[in-house]
Amino acid sequence: MNDSSGALHDSQINRTAVYISLGLAVALVLGVIVGARYFFQQVALQPVAMTELPSPEADSPECSALVDSLPDKVLGHKRAELATPAPAGAAAWQSSSTRRVTLRCGVEMPLQYTEYTPVSSHNGAEWIRIDDATPGSTMVTWFSADRWPAVAVTTDAEGLGGAATPVDEIDVSALPQRDLPRNPAPLSELHTDAQAVEGNVCAGLLAALPETLAEGYERLPENEVVSPQTAVWTRLGHEPIVLRCGVDDPEHYAAGATLQQINGIPWFEDTITATGTTSSTWYALGRVVNVAAFVPSGEGNDVITTLTELIEEHVAERKF
Repeated sequence: MNDSSGALHDSQINRTAVYISLGLAVALVLGVIVGARYFFQQVALQPVAMTELPSPEADSPECSALVDSLPDKVLGHKRAELATPAPAGAAAWQSSSTRRVTLRCGVEMPLQYTEYTPVSSHNGAEWIRIDDATPGSTMVTWFSADRWPAVAVTTDAEGLGGAATPVDEIDVSALPQRDLPRNPAPLSELHTDAQAVEGNVCAGLLAALPETLAEGYERLPENEVVSPQTAVWTRLGHEPIVLRCGVDDPEHYAAGATLQQINGIPWFEDTITATGTTSSTWYALGRVVNVAAFVPSGEGNDVITTLTELIEEHVAERKF
């Protein structure tokens, strides 16, 4: 009888200990969750540091009015305080130290903004998208293309959180409407080889060029191309791929310059004419006409190889 009572008593003690342990474990987990939530809330409330960038109109009355009218939330991120000294014409929204959207008003339009840059409508304004070309980066900036002063909105994959763009939630329609000037299209300022035009030497090459060149690049219709004997492929957020047949000898080429031989074509890369973009201008030499190609750095090898094969097939070799 006594043994049975002792066993029952021990069982009750063991059960009580288990319940206490479970309760402590649950309390610990809840504490961690609450603590983590508090930590991230505190991080989200930290002022956002934004450096000074070339923004010639940032302190304009138009930019001041725009910043004052911006929403409290964008893509679910709350409007954040800016760390001092805060640049003029700037704003930010964030949910954590890595999930944020920033805005700058009064910026300069990027050099990549040319006749070939795709424009799309969002929330009553026209915008262009420029992806950061740094390998591994998911940073994207949208620039307003029909408002003055120009507005730039920047975020990355974490900030987007699966959304397509933050500018659907940002209204810049109160800014004066103005079509901002575009930079010259790639290769449009090259001089044409008159003999190539007269002899129609480039016709076969231009006709053989594919509709798709590199991942996501689609060929523009001929009536949207601003240069003669030129083909253009565009991709949203990226610089275009441009081929122009029948151009003069490259301005910066000289005897002894480094050439890259690909199959039967020697290519000269002109690095002097680069204008702050991430693309290169290449010249296929040694044929009856010169062929120039403007190629984004991330697409270079495959695109140049494809163009080499087409040039070899459709442009005769120069006989010296």
